Amino acid sequence: MASAGLGLLGCSVGPSFTRPAMTLPERYTAEAGAQQIDLGREIQGDWWALFGSAPMSAIVSEALERNRSLAAATATLDEARERLSAVAGTRYPELAMTAGVGRQKYGDEFLGGFFKLPAFTYFAVGPTLNYNLDYTGGVKHSLERQAALAERARHELDAAYLSVTGEAVLQALRIASLKAQIATLDSLIAEDEHTLRLVQTALDEGSVPRADLVTARSQLASDRTRLPPLRQELARARHALALVLGKAAADTQPPDLDLDALRLPGTLPVSLPSELARRRPDILAAEAELHAATSAVGIAASNLYPRITLSGTLGQQSNVGDQLFNRASDAWSLLGGLTAPVFDGGTLRAEQRGAEAALRESAARYQQTVLEAFREVADALDALGHDAEELDAEIEARAAAQSNLEFARVSYTEGAASILRVIDAERQLEQSRLGVVQAVAQRYLDTVQLFVALGGTSPVSPSALSSGQPLESRTAVRASVDPGTNVIARP
Repeated sequence: MASAGLGLLGCSVGPSFTRPAMTLPERYTAEAGAQQIDLGREIQGDWWALFGSAPMSAIVSEALERNRSLAAATATLDEARERLSAVAGTRYPELAMTAGVGRQKYGDEFLGGFFKLPAFTYFAVGPTLNYNLDYTGGVKHSLERQAALAERARHELDAAYLSVTGEAVLQALRIASLKAQIATLDSLIAEDEHTLRLVQTALDEGSVPRADLVTARSQLASDRTRLPPLRQELARARHALALVLGKAAADTQPPDLDLDALRLPGTLPVSLPSELARRRPDILAAEAELHAATSAVGIAASNLYPRITLSGTLGQQSNVGDQLFNRASDAWSLLGGLTAPVFDGGTLRAEQRGAEAALRESAARYQQTVLEAFREVADALDALGHDAEELDAEIEARAAAQSNLEFARVSYTEGAASILRVIDAERQLEQSRLGVVQAVAQRYLDTVQLFVALGGTSPVSPSALSSGQPLESRTAVRASVDPGTNVIARP
């Protein structure tokens, strides 16, 4: 009989969580063009430091210090951890101190009509102990679920960290790229002005018709119209960076970031495909969500079983205040209660089926998150390969366009070509110069996208974010839950 009771106390209903098994590819995609892939090597330090830019590192540091989304994610993690502590307290007996005073009158038939008690005043004081016997594992599953939700919040903080650093670098690069494009267009407008002076001189000498002057002026005006859209796009990029930095748009100075001063990493450290699911914070958050959904099924299953409650009181009771603490006033009670569901209109079974459906949903979302992660890495690697090809082609096109423009100008001066030939050559050179700037910037942008798709590097410790510790000391974040729960074990 005793062994049967112990077996009953030790059982736990509901499924146990196991990490989902997925068949992962051995490689992402092809090599990234001129940049070499060092497959299996982790990024050492902050990934943005690979660009060799002190201004960029300063921008990221400011974003990590001031970004509001990161602060909100930190607070969410703090809340989840406090909720975990609150749930952990339900594993233990609840002790309360009670005290009361009242006046009462029993009915004449309460004691069978033998005694007629007059109204009396009573005093009582003492501790009360309550304990829910968790023989079905309901409390254990609740604690496990909350621990998984806390872990999800931690990985969502990691994801916010990755998003903030990636967005800060991307917007800084866009600003540098747009400034370079505007500078290139300014130089092309200067070329238009030079061409206009050539035509004016030729017109004064009577060697060209006035129509050539009109055409040259038209080309200059057309090129000038291209500046406002670029300046507007630059303003948007600055405003977007201000948002990442946690500032108002008017309070942000443009970063002193020169596109030509950046260093494109020649070797890209890329983690193994088998390790991607252990690095990406969105995948780890989806895994934690799946863990929580598994525990929710266990909670729903335990609700189908009777609940056993143990309670006890110890104290003093008296109808005379000054005799309350005499030994004769000692009183105690021990109670055991059992509440079993008999009829609930199908509510508990429906809740169990709903939890099982949510578990299937979480499993599908986890698998979809993993597949999307591999797609993003593959897209970034393929983009880098095409970026290298595009940059080579743009450089070759720029050299050809420069030679063509020089030849066209000489021919126009000698009377062997029309002004339309010169303007067309200028237009080709304009497109090729802007194409080179855009291709260079795109290589940087796609390299950033690759680092973000790979999960970046170890984020700042959430405790450092909430306590104001220096952001430069970044360490890998580990699960921080009650070791006695044994619900999360990550190497």
